[in-house]
Amino acid sequence: MNYKHETVKPYNQQESKSKQITEMFNNIAPHYDRFNHLLSLSIDTIWRKRAILSLKQYAPREILDIATGTGDFALMTNKLLAPTSITGCDLSEGMMEVAREKRKRKGVKNITFERQDCAALTYPDKSFDAVTISFGVRNFEHLDKSLGECLRVLRNGGHLVIVELSRPVRFPMKQLYSIYERCIMPLFGRLLLKDSKAFDYLPASIDAFPQGEVMQKALEKAGFGKVSFRRMTGGVCTLYIATKL
Repeated sequence: MNYKHETVKPYNQQESKSKQITEMFNNIAPHYDRFNHLLSLSIDTIWRKRAILSLKQYAPREILDIATGTGDFALMTNKLLAPTSITGCDLSEGMMEVAREKRKRKGVKNITFERQDCAALTYPDKSFDAVTISFGVRNFEHLDKSLGECLRVLRNGGHLVIVELSRPVRFPMKQLYSIYERCIMPLFGRLLLKDSKAFDYLPASIDAFPQGEVMQKALEKAGFGKVSFRRMTGGVCTLYIATKL
């Protein structure tokens, strides 16, 4: 199935989305954390924590964190769940260099970061107890194929957890978000990001990404069972949980 967000690209329509996403995140890596926290007014930390704690009852030992970015989600997962190992993977070496420096400063030994394409992971079947994706799934160029890869590398009974930005659908948050998107987000973008195209891409990708019931159906189509979702902060962020039966 084709999804609208797959055609939303940062720079042009000629080159692949994956290539442009890699370039964009390499460009903004030094500023990403500060921008991300300002953009969400630091509520993103609460969203991440809720997503991670949704896995606590399952006590996963080996976790794959796809689109790991600068490593915040992997590091927080390690602190809250204490798994045996976490493998963080991303297309952007620039983002992972920031993640590796954080890991080094914290003295963490059981997290590794490596370059992988989420649509063609090199890990064997049934390698992980859990797969996590935080604020990265809307950057996937091939959503169905990537979700299929998540299913493949999960062990039976394993869980996929996705936390992603979304557009509120109910009053009054829908109206408040529209004002925020038009007035506040552009200000933060101009102040912190040197790549104006990267900032333009952010709201466009949020608007285009399949949300709620549509994303639930995509997960079910990929082969997951027990798929559920929960909107947080009035629908600004959505948490998806799915099981490999």
